[in-house]
Amino acid sequence: MRTALIALGLILAAGPALAQAPSPAPDVTVNAAGDNLAKSTAWLAANAKQPGVISLPSGLQYKVTTSGAKTAPSPKEGDIIKVHYEGKLVDGTVFDSSFERGHPMIAPLGGLVPAWMEAIPKMKVGDEWTLFVPPSLGYGDRDAGPIPANSVMIFRVKLIDMMTAD
Repeated sequence: MRTALIALGLILAAGPALAQAPSPAPDVTVNAAGDNLAKSTAWLAANAKQPGVISLPSGLQYKVTTSGAKTAPSPKEGDIIKVHYEGKLVDGTVFDSSFERGHPMIAPLGGLVPAWMEAIPKMKVGDEWTLFVPPSLGYGDRDAGPIPANSVMIFRVKLIDMMTAD
């Protein structure tokens, strides 16, 4: 009986503390995304100063590594493009590569990440560019498979061919 009274006393004494909701733990995902955005912004600012890197008003950066013929066509939205590409993070982690698969991607120029929609129409068939994609023109503040939220993506893109939508 004495043990039961002690237990009841402890429960009553602890009651107010137990009734309070625990403090919410910090959202690790939000913190990581915020950290990634700050790192991405700093990385892009430094990259913009590298020789040959061209920065567009949208924040997209690119570097021409191989130029196709000046008279070669450029695709526009709706055209079918044939590209080889490799996507990686700034730490060098490759997250996708048609080069590794040995098969180029064939797709309509539409529905791709905004960076590709902006860059590829500026390319000519035969061009190979390196795209430095800010989070806002990629997957933004959400994770996308192996790509963490607010990450810079680096794409090596070779425009092999195109078919016009006309």
